[in-house]
Amino acid sequence: MLLGGFDIVVIVLVIFVILVLFAGIKTVPQGYRYTIERFGRYTRTLEPGLNLITPFIERVGARLNVMEQVLNVPTQEVITKDNASVSADAVAFYQVLNAAQSAYQVSNLENAILNLTMTNIRSVMGSMDLDELLSNRDAINDRLLRVVDEAVQPWGIKVTRVEIKDIQPPRDLVDAMARQMKAEREKRAQVLEAEGARNAQILRAEGAKQSAILQAEGQREAAFRNAEARERLAEAEAKATRMVSEAIAAGDVQAINYFVAQKYTEALASVGSAPNSKIVLMPMEASSILSSLGGIGAIAREVFGDAGNPPPPPPRPRPAPVRSTPPINPPNPNPFNPDPER
Repeated sequence: MLLGGFDIVVIVLVIFVILVLFAGIKTVPQGYRYTIERFGRYTRTLEPGLNLITPFIERVGARLNVMEQVLNVPTQEVITKDNASVSADAVAFYQVLNAAQSAYQVSNLENAILNLTMTNIRSVMGSMDLDELLSNRDAINDRLLRVVDEAVQPWGIKVTRVEIKDIQPPRDLVDAMARQMKAEREKRAQVLEAEGARNAQILRAEGAKQSAILQAEGQREAAFRNAEARERLAEAEAKATRMVSEAIAAGDVQAINYFVAQKYTEALASVGSAPNSKIVLMPMEASSILSSLGGIGAIAREVFGDAGNPPPPPPRPRPAPVRSTPPINPPNPNPFNPDPER
């Protein structure tokens, strides 16, 4: 079948319309933004989904990823405030908020963010001492985030995080820090040991002090009670002496006999109960002992009463046996006095 001129024109028109439709339909994936340029000038930004543009007049200018992205900052040398050289690397997280600004305000976006982050790392870390640099990473991260985020705002970029991954001082500096840490810990251990010894001595001294105080208080209490006992004993003795004196003044002779007998008996008991006394020598006559016993018996009868029986007569002394040969020297009636004339 031969096609006429009209049929060829219709086929060409259909093909042209299909090409125009394909050229005018743009599909934007999720997480991306497309900028549209009309004769080279930015007009609008295409959102994710199916979009239509004017073929041969408008075209896609830039395809931008608006998801949060990670940018590795390479290792670089940093001179600290106290002239210590350290190596540091970092990682930055950023996100495109305005596709038009990111596409037309800066060229090579990632390179710009990378150089800006590296410059601020040297600035922030260079203004700190080494000890502060090693112990205050959170402060460094906060300062870096604030400075870099403020610098990229005209580019339509939001820096969400900047983290220092590693800080490496020189090897000799690490060894010096290790020796310093060891010396500091040894000094701290010696200080703690000295404080422990001091506290132990203080506690022992306080314990000895409290013991001495309690012992002194106990001795004082014992002395006070002994004095009080002696005072009461003296009062009782004085009262007994006064009563005996009153009885004697009243003409009661048995009172003084009772008093003398009591003292005599107490003296004998104290002599006989001595721990180092095995033999007791009593220089006294038998008649004196018998008279004392007779007085004590009379006192007992008066005190406890008598049934009306007269007191038994004292025992007669046995006569000495008659010797066949008279002694040359007459016996001494007092064995404790060798001289009979005295």
